Amino acid sequence: MVLGLRRPPGTNLAAVRVVLPSIIAYLLSFAYLAIYWNNHHHMFQVIESVNGAILWANMHLLFWLSLVPFVTGWMAETHGAALPTAAYGIVLLLSAAAYTILEGRVIAHQGERSPFAEARGDDRKERLSLALYIAAVPLAFLRPWIADLLYLTVALIWLVPDPRIETHLERRKRP
Repeated sequence: MVLGLRRPPGTNLAAVRVVLPSIIAYLLSFAYLAIYWNNHHHMFQVIESVNGAILWANMHLLFWLSLVPFVTGWMAETHGAALPTAAYGIVLLLSAAAYTILEGRVIAHQGERSPFAEARGDDRKERLSLALYIAAVPLAFLRPWIADLLYLTVALIWLVPDPRIETHLERRKRP
């Protein structure tokens, strides 16, 4: 994504202001990818084995995440126009849905009492995130800045690392 960032057309603050939407979109998208990376890493620390369904669900997640740079650039270039902002939200929504599917495939393979299922526990944050994305997409056509605030809200909800898996791993280490 960083390769798509344009340099300011000058050396003063006014020049930086021209590329500020791109910088903000990049930072938000980088935060999202970092959140997925960290949660994915935690998930696979707990998973004992994988099967074909898990591998394909993982590829499904990777597909949607691979579109983040495209919609980020589109949204930034159009300064938050309605359709690109909605498209950004659709990619985020489908990424979240794909992650939920991946979790479901892991639990189906390893069982409801598996270390991952026990560590995952409650999925309130996932449901809230999906609801905010679903609200943000149509709102992008009315007030794109409100959709952007909802996208930022979801990122902030997840920015603080989810302690469930780490707590579970620590408990398993104790005698």
